[in-house]
Amino acid sequence: MPQRKCAAKRLRVDKKRRLRNIRIKEDLKKSLKKLQSLLAAKNIEEVKKALKEAISKLDKAVSKGLLSKNTASRKKSRLSIKLNKING
Repeated sequence: MPQRKCAAKRLRVDKKRRLRNIRIKEDLKKSLKKLQSLLAAKNIEEVKKALKEAISKLDKAVSKGLLSKNTASRKKSRLSIKLNKING
């Protein structure tokens, strides 16, 4: 148990941030899995909607410090390439 008020607050803040980070990561993973399954089904209209959602979630993860900017950019690029391949 912390001795100081600031240490106790730090524990509370860290717990809140950890839970937020877990939620954001789970949402991102679900979104990417959904996109992969739609890509396999080759449903172009649904894929475009899912890609927009996935890009938004990747950007949110970057803004919260969960992913690096380059990692998110690489993932977005690879997903866009997959969409273009099935699009023709």
